[in-house]
Amino acid sequence: MEVGQVLCTKGGIGDSSYAKNSLVQKKVKYLTKPIMEEAITNLYCNNFPATLRIADLGCSSGPNTFFAVLEIVTAVGKLCKKMGRRLPEIQVFLNDLPGNDFNTIFKSLPLFQKDLQKTMGTSADSCFVTGVPGSFYGRRFPSKSLHFVHSSYGLQWLSQVPQGLEGNEQNIYMASSSPPSVLKAYYEQFQSDFSMHVSPV
Repeated sequence: MEVGQVLCTKGGIGDSSYAKNSLVQKKVKYLTKPIMEEAITNLYCNNFPATLRIADLGCSSGPNTFFAVLEIVTAVGKLCKKMGRRLPEIQVFLNDLPGNDFNTIFKSLPLFQKDLQKTMGTSADSCFVTGVPGSFYGRRFPSKSLHFVHSSYGLQWLSQVPQGLEGNEQNIYMASSSPPSVLKAYYEQFQSDFSMHVSPV
């Protein structure tokens, strides 16, 4: 069975759901906000698209999904105001594995639109949200169709279990007791996976 068909976070909004247990991930988004804002500024210094297309790879479900999107849209709005430009239409693609709880995400869309209205003072009608199920290790978008790609905790997941894990029977991950061949196997799998993201299409 493929990894992408097995892995998913606990859906819904119950006490044991990802939505209720993802505070660490939200803190990371706060910490990386200056980096995201710098990337948005660099994008708009070189390109000012009429429709800004954003993808969130590994969006998961719960409040963090739209928190990231709201932060990105807010950064765009501030920059547009500073540059004396009108806010472009924004198309957001939320990507995660098919087992992700996309239903919970889209049930919370009206709340996101209300937050967007309150934060931006603009109509949420110019922000379009689409779900894109499937592994981000496969092709999900046409060539040159995205302007900004966000991934907070998604890239830590490998596309498959690395080959060559013999000798690591006492661990289900890399550990200080793992032989060098296991560390090398994980490293090579990560290198292979990550090159899929940075190579031009």
